Amino acid sequence: MKIIILGAGLVGGPMAADLSLDPGFEVTVADVNQAALDKLAAKYRVKALCRDLSVPADVTRIVSDYDMVINAVPGFMGFRTFKAIIEAGKNVVDIAFFIEDPLVLDELAKKKNVTAVMDCGVAPGMCNVLIGYADHMLDETDTVVYYVGGLPMIREWPWEYKAVFSPVDVIEEYTRPARYIENGQMIVKPALTDPELLSFPGIGTLEAFNTDGLRSLAFTIKSPNMKEKTLRYPGHIEKMAVLRDTGFFNQEPVEISGMKIRPIDFTAKLLFPKWKLREGEEDFTVMQVVVEGKKDGKKLRYKWDLFDRYDPSTQIHSMARTTGYTATVALRMIAEGVYNRKGVSVPEFIGREPACVTYLLDGLKKRGVIYRESVTEIKD
Repeated sequence: MKIIILGAGLVGGPMAADLSLDPGFEVTVADVNQAALDKLAAKYRVKALCRDLSVPADVTRIVSDYDMVINAVPGFMGFRTFKAIIEAGKNVVDIAFFIEDPLVLDELAKKKNVTAVMDCGVAPGMCNVLIGYADHMLDETDTVVYYVGGLPMIREWPWEYKAVFSPVDVIEEYTRPARYIENGQMIVKPALTDPELLSFPGIGTLEAFNTDGLRSLAFTIKSPNMKEKTLRYPGHIEKMAVLRDTGFFNQEPVEISGMKIRPIDFTAKLLFPKWKLREGEEDFTVMQVVVEGKKDGKKLRYKWDLFDRYDPSTQIHSMARTTGYTATVALRMIAEGVYNRKGVSVPEFIGREPACVTYLLDGLKKRGVIYRESVTEIKD
């Protein structure tokens, strides 16, 4: 089977490496960055295709020669690339995490007889799958909350943070208003609000804050209370709030010495080199998913905990492992016919099929990404 991965970045490369180990797959990676492609091709059994993926018509033409596609382009290119893949009639797993509503492409995907799974990373991604599974198992879901963060093992002043995915998408987390559900109502607050301090075994204290992470869950899961929060080292909220509220993340140009420049472009130029996660730098991913509701008159709590670290044996960062392996296992699941729903699927749809949840959890466990599950009865 011929597979093409669009994007050779922090996550695209590890996905190519994982899929290249499967003798049934012939793997190609497409990207505009020739150096990144050469590095991959020299190390793994993959083919490199240097192409500009910014033009949808070109994407449709490129993927037409392949059986399945993984979309790993940056978020700002994600939706149009996703659509172009569907136009080509190819099954696709997407980790571009674009802000547009993918379900508007559902009819097109059905018309093209395509299985298109979006948001197939760790969060969004596996958290949605697990929430969808718990919601399916319960008669009534009352509360959904999850916390997630990817951080460097070593805290270095002043930022104590490294971007384990596209830094542009990181900044989006701090500027886009956060939506959550409370007592059945949609609440909108600025990002970085409602801080909490939480303690995690082996990590210590982290701070949690509102971000706009519910995405499709806000509309597909019927629960009166749902919230997502991002985790960072304590102090991160104040630093990002200062930059945001001073205007460093603004996209409207300002005039400086006769030249117009967008503040966000200036900020990115300074920040991104300092946020770059370099080879050999260790990171970790932590996530906790909690779903509460009723089953046969009993109050139950489903809970999953993830703590994953950089793998020194493969030199693959944790965020690439937890995000990328979710996508590669999902691709195998579709290729084997375990999941074959036509149209656009958000990950919580997969969670409604227990066999698919087991397939994903087993596949991730084989790759060292382990979700620890507990189901407990809540006593009044």
